[in-house]
Amino acid sequence: MARGQKQKDDLLLDEELAAAFLNDDDAAAATDQGQPASDAAPVQAEWEETEEEVVPGQLAVDVYETKDKLVIKARTAGVDKKDLDVSISDGILTISGTLSAGDESSAENYHIQECYWGEFRRSVTLPVPVQEDGVQAELKDGVLTITFTKIKQETARKIEVL
Repeated sequence: MARGQKQKDDLLLDEELAAAFLNDDDAAAATDQGQPASDAAPVQAEWEETEEEVVPGQLAVDVYETKDKLVIKARTAGVDKKDLDVSISDGILTISGTLSAGDESSAENYHIQECYWGEFRRSVTLPVPVQEDGVQAELKDGVLTITFTKIKQETARKIEVL
């Protein structure tokens, strides 16, 4: 590839990246004025959250099988048992709750805030049939472990076609 072609490809990539951060009107206006989209004035995002925009956090889960069990584990460190709700309906397990940051009323200025505090919810479609009556849920050392007994499926049998 010629050096000139490489620079042209890089320019296109830069314009594509800029377009990803600009709304369509700003990119179109810049292009109409003969400027590459990357030279357009940056768009200021509005970061203020309203109550309608707050979305419950996601909960990371591990789902695995043993010979007789289906096991679901979720890291729920900092969640009190009374703030957890675990339910199952039609093969869908839902875990929800609230993660409390504790009393931070004395915090005046955050330098880094990466931890999620507040409500979370996660629904998982169970990958195998289970007995919903014999489920066990245990919260220990910040890990919620939910264990189901699997329902044994009959092995397929051959059907003679007449």
